Order: sequence, then C-alpha cells, then structure tokens
Amino acid sequence: QVQLVESGGGLVQAGDSLRLSCAGSGRTFSRYAMGWFRQAPGKEREIVVAISERSVRTYYADSVKGRFTVSRDNAKNTVYLHMNSLKPEDTAVYYCAAASYYDAFFSDGERYWGKGTLVTVSS
Repeated sequence: QVQLVESGGGLVQAGDSLRLSCAGSGRTFSRYAMGWFRQAPGKEREIVVAISERSVRTYYADSVKGRFTVSRDNAKNTVYLHMNSLKPEDTAVYYCAAASYYDAFFSDGERYWGKGTLVTVSS
C-alpha cells in the first residue's frame, strides 16, 4: 500500500499559476497509476487528471484541458499537477490518488488517497 502526501496548495488570484506535488512512499510508486481529484464545497469529488505508471497515458477533465498539466517523476516518487490560468471555480480540496491500474480511476477500482490540499482562487 502506498502512502501519499500532497503539498503546494494555497490562496491565489484568478489567472495565477500553482503547482501541486504529491509524494508517495515506498519502492513501488512507479507501479501505480496516479491521479488528482478535487472536491469543491457542496459538490462531489471529481477526477481532474490521471497519468499511467510510465506516463504513456494521461487524462484531463474537460474543465481543465489546456490549463492543467500532470507529470510524474518516478525517481522522486512524486506526481505533479501544474495549474495555469486558475479560475475561481477551481477552488477545491485537491486529492492525490494512486491505483494499481490506470482504468481503476474510471471504474470502482481500489484507490489510495492522500489527505488533500486546499486551493482557493479569488476573483
């Protein structure tokens, strides 16, 4: 089982950029597909991006395409979420997640979660 710790959240203004990081524990980090989810107040948690074990496949929610970029550095056991042109509607708690296979993010597959980091975008 992998343990995940997010960092990089904060308060920014609309149009600003922010980079979130998620550090994973253990030697098997490279075997996990990784994803970022977010949950805004009063809303359900939704998937934002996903990246396969070797970065061959990526997924972006329509709401972030062209603004967000996911990347990973398996040597550092870290996955990143680069967020540009932030909007107030991007305000949410962002969660890092790991899954033993990529398609688990789009089904009921088991996921491991971090505790989340808050991103607040002011208008």
